[in-house]
Amino acid sequence: MSCLPRSFKSPPDSLSGYTLVLMSNSFTSGVRLDKWLQVARVFKTRSQATQACTAGRVKVNGAASKPHRIIKPDDRLEIERDDWPRLLVVKEVRDKPIPKSEARELYTDTTPPRPPLDPLAELLRRPPISRARGSGRPTKKDRRVIKKLTG
Repeated sequence: MSCLPRSFKSPPDSLSGYTLVLMSNSFTSGVRLDKWLQVARVFKTRSQATQACTAGRVKVNGAASKPHRIIKPDDRLEIERDDWPRLLVVKEVRDKPIPKSEARELYTDTTPPRPPLDPLAELLRRPPISRARGSGRPTKKDRRVIKKLTG
């Protein structure tokens, strides 16, 4: 006995009228923006990519876009991270994780070089002077040293 329903008809002998679908990792129709950003290693996780898109830090072709936006080859992405915008042009779209060496080939990076940090911003990035927890109030000698270091 067959497990097929009685109304099932076998395909005709000639395959005219049927389309052959090939599965591959490369998509021509498009992929979700958040998936592509993670596959291309722009963000470490998909949730980070989703948060950046939701916060408006990712623009596609000049317009702010949501994580579910479908991107295609030749789309221009503007990604703002760490006060430095990156400009990427999509060359290929994929939705499955690939090696890091291949991920760089998914886009063309047209970002200008990062400007040097000004000295004041560099000082503000340093962590504050830390004391061991439970060491108590600083002594007069410690306060003098701290005052010299902080100015």
